Amino acid sequence: MISTHTSETRRKAPQALFDRAMMNRAWKEAFRKLNPASMVKNPVLFVVEVGSAVTTYYFISALLSSAPNTLFIGQVTVWLWFTVLFANFAEALAEGRGKAQADALRRSKTEMTAKHIKDGRRELVPASNLRKGDIVECVAGDHIPADGEVIEGIASVDESAITGESAPVIRESGGDRSAVTGGTRVLSDRIVIRVSSNPGESFIDRMIALVEGSARQKTPNEIALGILLSGLTIVFLFATATLLPFARYSSSDPAAIPSVPVLVALLVCLIPTTIGGLLSAIGIAGMDRVMQHNVLAMSGRAVEAAGDVNTLLLDKTGTITLGNRQATAFLPAVGISEELLADAAQLSSLADETPEGRSIVILAKTKYQLRERDLHSLNGEFVPFSATTRMSGVNIEGRQLRKGAADAIDRFVKSFGGDFPADVRMNVENIAREGGTPLVVADNGKVLGVIYLKDIVKGGMKARFAQLRQLGIKTVMITGDNPLTAATIAAEAGVDEFLAEATPEAKLAYIRKEQQGGRLVAMTGDGTNDAPALAQADVGLAMNTGTQAAKEAGNMVDLDSNPTKLIEIVEIGKQLLITRGALTTFSIANDVAKYFAIIPALFVVTYPQLSTLNVMGLSNPNSAILAAVIFNALIIVMLIPLALRGVKYQPLRAAAILQRNLLIYGLGGLVAPFPGIWIIDRILVALRLA
Repeated sequence: MISTHTSETRRKAPQALFDRAMMNRAWKEAFRKLNPASMVKNPVLFVVEVGSAVTTYYFISALLSSAPNTLFIGQVTVWLWFTVLFANFAEALAEGRGKAQADALRRSKTEMTAKHIKDGRRELVPASNLRKGDIVECVAGDHIPADGEVIEGIASVDESAITGESAPVIRESGGDRSAVTGGTRVLSDRIVIRVSSNPGESFIDRMIALVEGSARQKTPNEIALGILLSGLTIVFLFATATLLPFARYSSSDPAAIPSVPVLVALLVCLIPTTIGGLLSAIGIAGMDRVMQHNVLAMSGRAVEAAGDVNTLLLDKTGTITLGNRQATAFLPAVGISEELLADAAQLSSLADETPEGRSIVILAKTKYQLRERDLHSLNGEFVPFSATTRMSGVNIEGRQLRKGAADAIDRFVKSFGGDFPADVRMNVENIAREGGTPLVVADNGKVLGVIYLKDIVKGGMKARFAQLRQLGIKTVMITGDNPLTAATIAAEAGVDEFLAEATPEAKLAYIRKEQQGGRLVAMTGDGTNDAPALAQADVGLAMNTGTQAAKEAGNMVDLDSNPTKLIEIVEIGKQLLITRGALTTFSIANDVAKYFAIIPALFVVTYPQLSTLNVMGLSNPNSAILAAVIFNALIIVMLIPLALRGVKYQPLRAAAILQRNLLIYGLGGLVAPFPGIWIIDRILVALRLA
């Protein structure tokens, strides 16, 4: 069972970057990650770890033989191990928030029972015994025992354990709001559910695995960068390995031959240890930032792809619009007042619990101050809607009030000997032409007017789509409505294009056409008919209020069911790519200063002319090498906050972003090590450590 307090745990303000508990956990994880089987996944750090083990051997040998350079070798060894630990610490710290969230969810899961229906009988069974396809019943107060689809009934459900939102949601059979999640709680009414997952495969279980990072796979860009870093490492490894035999061949002076610990220090400073140590942390932190926006990313690939999205497809109903048509105006017939029409419309809708019916009652109440009345006290008889009559209403005090489709009301009033007014028919046609739904209201044989029902575009949509346009993203509304209705909603919402009368095949075809043109496509949706398109899209953002099929097809699930959340996801994706590029630029640039420190120190005895490269005026070869190694380790620590928070995103052109990266991180990476290494050199000499 998932208790409702879980959301409070999960939706608090984000933990401080260096929260003490998280820090302690990260240090423990950093030591666990020293396992070579784990380290080999990162070739750069694996080489550093092997080098650390080699220098450890030489340090122990020097210690046992009381060699004069024991202190130097010992310091090199310690700082090489620190380099590996700091890199592991960065990765563990990036994983920390996800692991804390997973722990909170895991602690909240307890065993519960389910009302299993089999052969018409109900029996209480442990929820862990349920299997895919089983049928269970839930009534008010019950916790839903497993993920599933509502196949009978309608109920309000508290999903705060998953979404963090206290407002209940409606779950009902036969629509796009039929999916339920195990651990949520039924607040009212009764529903029958078909279980859609086996134990250990539920949405909560997948959520735990994903936020822990255990299911995170490297993205294509991350893999490509990893291959580049591995290639550079291999090149420098071969170059460094040849130095010892070359030195022995070219000089007989023992002072001119570098020791193995010195060569290891050179190798570690030459290879891209900075970005190698932070690469994984950058990717994990990107997924974590998405999670902080209450979006569950099934893979880092989806987050990264979001940064390059060119086209966004949005389902209209429930995504751009509220999902149910709402009453927006009363249009009376000639000779009928608006108040009279509103009063009759409200009376005919008092027992109508559909969203449309409730909106009619609310509109009459807010616009004309007509208080809601009780049908029982009025001795009214409610007439429910039926597919045969296509009307609903109430019989009260000798009046038969009806609301319904124009042709149905036409037949109704004619049965009383009445006529259907031409002005009302014109209003019906105008509303239909504008993409709305006209409901005609009649009192016995007299038509009173029309209720204008229309799709309500969610607040702020136009401004959000304008933001997407600034990011270079084309917005396309997809709907099953006719082109006229689609054009009206598209203009009101402010999308760039629309696809009307869209079938699942049409959505797929549109996405494939965009992808064949070299564009990355993002799709948001909530219905089963959206599932194929969500699966085909590069970024498929499924609404948590949608069907199970939609959530399984997408590679992201928005727990808040806010389709414009993709703006934040796109920005996080771009921020992830920019951060990786910035730190890669910095890492490569800051290696230059290390060359000026270590290369003169290594070969100045053999080639005195190299002393001119000692532009930093470092004190001696040992202090130069040690200062470079220490700086190499400390710079990883200094860059951890930037790797976790990400470089601040600004909507700039690619050329401008590249220019900014080169200016700030390229130039910064080139300049910063010079004073850093110089200061460390002076400290080492002052403390007589080198």
